[in-house]
Amino acid sequence: MAEAASMQDRTTTMTAATIGDSEFDRDTTVIRREPGVYDIDLSAGWTIINAVNGGYLLAVLGRALADALPHSDPFTISAHYLTASAPGPAVIRTDVVRTGRTLSTGQASLFQYADDGTEVERIRVLASYGDLDALPDDVRTSAQAPPIPPIEQCFGAGDAPEGTPPVPGSSAITDRLALKLDPATLGWALGAPSGKGEMRAWFALADGRDADPLSLLLAVDALPPTAFELGLKGWVPTVELTVHIRCRPAPGPLRVSITTRNLAGGFLEEDAEVWDAKDRLVAQSRQLARVRLG
Repeated sequence: MAEAASMQDRTTTMTAATIGDSEFDRDTTVIRREPGVYDIDLSAGWTIINAVNGGYLLAVLGRALADALPHSDPFTISAHYLTASAPGPAVIRTDVVRTGRTLSTGQASLFQYADDGTEVERIRVLASYGDLDALPDDVRTSAQAPPIPPIEQCFGAGDAPEGTPPVPGSSAITDRLALKLDPATLGWALGAPSGKGEMRAWFALADGRDADPLSLLLAVDALPPTAFELGLKGWVPTVELTVHIRCRPAPGPLRVSITTRNLAGGFLEEDAEVWDAKDRLVAQSRQLARVRLG
């Protein structure tokens, strides 16, 4: 697609970041202390409002499991977010549940330290890994790519009208991303939310790094919450997030579409699809999130 190629040209012109040598890779790098135990310093560069972004955290745990398991590609990963993570030191503990010829399953937990020195579990993950390159080419689908306007007709953080109030707390993650939001899902930014519970955007990393399976774990949780288009404000913490990686993404920006159909009892679901530059559905997710009413 011409518009996708245009965005790719602009991001790669700024820097020559590549998979394995980029800010995302450095900030998700885990250090193996011993078999099954990894150390990481969670970067403040991936915070939003007052917490570390859940997609970034999932990518961190995903990288640890890729090292611990005999297969390197996440196929499905489910995370329960137990307490909010903060920038700083963390420990990841992994456990190999089962290994097979085509799939391996493992679990992982991320811990940080309370003020009194005790460990606090932040996230617990169960995942199955395989080899995306070994999957057959056969595709039978009724899914269609989301109707997002060309990138030039979409808007990023730098396009906000003068006088737009800033996001309370940290918005550091916006500097790491090249997001261009569909104008049809930007009513919340203008004080006129649509009430439809939809969010769509072009997604890329700001330093031009192409997407890979681990960065797809970030992409599904990188857009503003659909709660904003429902007329709600503030932090929307994730309770549970499950991601399915369907194939390795082609180079170029991604299209991400997120929808919410039901908000009840202070919780909503977000269903996400991620499409690559070749019009392939490369990732899907569903998360349950909590919202603050009133």
